[in-house]
Amino acid sequence: MINKVSNVVTKLRDRVPLVQAITNYVTINDCANILLAFGASPAMCEAYDESYEFAKIANALYLNVGTLTKEQEASSIMAAISAKNSNVPVVLDPVGCGGIKRKMGVINKILELGRVDVIKGNIGEIKFLAGQSALLRGVDSIDNGEGIEEAVVTLANKYNCTVAATGEIDVISDGKRLAVISNGVNLLTRVTGAGCMLGALCAGTIGAEEDKFIATCAAVIAMGIAGEKAYEEAKKPGSFRVKLIDAIYDVDEEDIKKLAQVEFKVIDAK
Repeated sequence: MINKVSNVVTKLRDRVPLVQAITNYVTINDCANILLAFGASPAMCEAYDESYEFAKIANALYLNVGTLTKEQEASSIMAAISAKNSNVPVVLDPVGCGGIKRKMGVINKILELGRVDVIKGNIGEIKFLAGQSALLRGVDSIDNGEGIEEAVVTLANKYNCTVAATGEIDVISDGKRLAVISNGVNLLTRVTGAGCMLGALCAGTIGAEEDKFIATCAAVIAMGIAGEKAYEEAKKPGSFRVKLIDAIYDVDEEDIKKLAQVEFKVIDAK
């Protein structure tokens, strides 16, 4: 399994997937830069008059509802519909869904009218979407993660997609397989938009790899390893943010094979 995961990095850099990203204004530049550093081609195309047409030519679509303007709302829904019609895979990042009711209205429209291949959120967001009690503070999760494996499996089966819950421990499932990942450092929580950057990376990997579970594992593990490598050189948030971009540029197949801290499980159908 780890060989398949590590090979995604090489596939991505060979294919250079075009990723359309409609993301929040706080992190748009970081999302673009980390995609470039990883080997993908970002296009931050969110204009309502362009989003539907652009999604047709993209290799993947990343939708982040963090700072949802009316223009972004309309553009996200139109792009998701276009992606469904053109068979383009989609990552949905439900930022703040547990705290603002309007966001759930938009998320539900995307799920109903468009397509979603990966839902990537923090532990609190994923538990909320799965119908569990979740502890959230604004866009941040303060949940201890109890019951998160059940939540990701439940949500994956509900929407027939891959679900990634990120936190101190990351949990990913497509309803049949489950991965528990321990890579990463706490300083990632001191950089605005680390989760958004990871969501963008997930779009990059699903644009290069058909198996969405394997692709999502690759993005999450690569981000965690990059965080560890960045921390070796930078112990404070400002310099760490810069080193993180450098580190993701350097992460390769061998790094993932040697440094991945991951446990894979098969979900018991019973």
